[in-house]
Amino acid sequence: MTLKTIANLCSPGKSLKEALLGAQSDGRLTAGVYESAKIMTDDPDSVSFCVLAMDEDFQCDIALQIHFTLIQSFCFDNDISIVRVSDTQRVAEIVGDKAQLEDAHCVLITNPAEGSWEDPALEKLHLFCEESRNVNDWVPEIVLPER
Repeated sequence: MTLKTIANLCSPGKSLKEALLGAQSDGRLTAGVYESAKIMTDDPDSVSFCVLAMDEDFQCDIALQIHFTLIQSFCFDNDISIVRVSDTQRVAEIVGDKAQLEDAHCVLITNPAEGSWEDPALEKLHLFCEESRNVNDWVPEIVLPER
């Protein structure tokens, strides 16, 4: 690995938090499995990034597992970067009022408007996902930083 690659891979949790907060302030955040599926179906080209958050109940929730499998497949088919987070509560805290705990299982970030600045945190996450795919880690797990 190059030094640049190592530097980018060292802070994916911080980048994810920044990307979620930036998308929320820009109105580019969608929380909830069903809400996310609707956007993916209606306008897949608008989706830039997908976060799947799991908690201890995930292993017992067959319906949620099926939804995650379908969302992952859709992301792969449409070249949407996707990551897993093992702390649904932390995702809900970051996205705040926008998501209740059950809605935090799936969060989408849509593309910035034409002509607006690209999100550097989102660019780092795309690079992280690309590097992960290069070593056959198709849905890498990210640990979000504490408050």
